[in-house]
Amino acid sequence: MTNGIVTLKEVRHDPRVQTYITRANDQMKSIGYTEHGHRHSGIVSTIARYILTTLGQDSRQAEVAAIAGYLHDMGCVVNRVGHVEAGAIMAYDILTKMNMPCDEIATVVGAIGNHEEPNGEPISRESAAVIIADKSDVHFTRVQNPDTTKFDIHDRVNHAVQKSYLRVDAEAKTIKLELEINDEHASVTEYFEIFVLRMVLCRRAADFLGCKFGLEINGVKL
Repeated sequence: MTNGIVTLKEVRHDPRVQTYITRANDQMKSIGYTEHGHRHSGIVSTIARYILTTLGQDSRQAEVAAIAGYLHDMGCVVNRVGHVEAGAIMAYDILTKMNMPCDEIATVVGAIGNHEEPNGEPISRESAAVIIADKSDVHFTRVQNPDTTKFDIHDRVNHAVQKSYLRVDAEAKTIKLELEINDEHASVTEYFEIFVLRMVLCRRAADFLGCKFGLEINGVKL
């Protein structure tokens, strides 16, 4: 720490965080879920920071959002069911021992505890950024099942997404998820079948940030 301030770099390199996220993804892989490891954690962390920085929030607020984004799925080491509550408690323990200020810990655990549908809600700018960042990570590299004949709908949809980009326009006050989908692997209808609740949560999160949320698939605004 520098001047009592906990940084994302320190959190990422903490051996507890490293182990718990690795083991969380091991469990997700064993039960057939898409990747929830350090790749996903890093992407969500980066996008959460990008959202707040682009919208003009201060650098420390963006850093706290990035920390929450990196830790958000750590609770999967316990179980997929209840992972938001488990992850919030684990983050509280780790960040307390790192001497992070209580106000920032409260922000992080609140963001972790509210990132998942159907019960999650944007309760802060940081939590709103984590919600949108998490739901934006749809990509073929998240598929961990090597057997395409055993793909479930989540595998098919992620496998179909060749490119994913979240575009934040501070002037227009818009946040848009742009996807390129190979519809030979999954249809747009299948995407909405599993992502409609996630997109509703993203819309609420964008509203909290004073923006409109949009979705564009293969160049078509939806």
